Amino acid sequence: MSEFNNMTVVAAAEVISCFHSHDDMEVLEVQWGIAGRCGATSKSARVASLARIALEEAPTVITQSGRVSLSRALVEKAITAPERHRDSATWKKLIAGLRFDGFEIITEKVGTQSLFSWGQTATEPISALVRMLPETIPGTDFRDAESEVVMLLDRNGFRTAKGHLVRAISAFQRGEWSGANGELRNFYESYLNEMAEGLGDTSAADSKAKRDYLGTLQPPFLLSEYNEWNANNQKPQFVQGLLSRMHPHGGHPGLSEEEDATFRLQISLVTARLFLRRYDQRKNP
Repeated sequence: MSEFNNMTVVAAAEVISCFHSHDDMEVLEVQWGIAGRCGATSKSARVASLARIALEEAPTVITQSGRVSLSRALVEKAITAPERHRDSATWKKLIAGLRFDGFEIITEKVGTQSLFSWGQTATEPISALVRMLPETIPGTDFRDAESEVVMLLDRNGFRTAKGHLVRAISAFQRGEWSGANGELRNFYESYLNEMAEGLGDTSAADSKAKRDYLGTLQPPFLLSEYNEWNANNQKPQFVQGLLSRMHPHGGHPGLSEEEDATFRLQISLVTARLFLRRYDQRKNP
C-alpha cells in the first residue's frame, strides 16, 4: 500500500499544476522517467495521468532526496508551492490528506546570503514533510485504523455510527473542521449506544446511562481497572473524559482548529478500533 492515500496524491499533482506550466511539468516527467505517458491536452488530463501512474504502477523515480516512489516525489514537489498558492481549496485538500496519512508540513525560514558583498542576508521558507508519529509504533497508521473500524462497524450492523464516521471523514477531507468535529462526537456516542443495545440494554435511556450499562454489565465491557469507567463520577474516567474533550466550549480559529480536528479524528479512530475489537470478540468469540 502506498504511504499516501489517493486523495493526497491527486491533490499533490493538482497543486504542482497550479505553479508549473505544461513545459515545466514535461521536464519533471522526463526527470521521473515517464516522459510521453501523461496527457498533454490539458492540465487536468496531465494531473490525472500523473496520479494514475503513481497510484497504480508505483514506480521509483530519482529526486533530490534520492530514489523515492512517484507518489512521494509528487508530494515533495507539491509542498514547495509558493505562499500565494497555499490558500486554495486544492492546497487544503493536500494538507487534509497528508494529516490523514500521518504527515504534516514543517516550514522553516532559512537565511540566504547575497552573491554580492554589500548585499543583505535574506530568508527563504523551506518546507519539509515529517511524520506526526514514529513509523515504528504499531497501530498508528490511521488509514489502517479507518479500514478496520469500517469493517467492524459493517460486520456488527452499526449503520448509524458508520454514517457519522463517513460524514466526519468527508468533512475533514474538505477542510470543514467544525463539521468533522460534530460528526465525530456523534460517531463516538452512537457506537457506544449501539454496543450497549447489542449487549442487552433494552431501555430508552440516554447516552450516559448506556455507558453506565457498559460499565456495570457482567462481565463489564468498559473496564474500571483501566479507568475507562467508574461508578463514582468524581474519579477519572477515560470514556467520559474523551467525551468531554470532544465537546469543548468556545471557538478555536485558524491553525489550532485544524490541529484540533486532526487530533480528534486520530483519537476517535484508535479508540473506536479498541472498543470495536473488544465488542466483536465478545459477540463473535
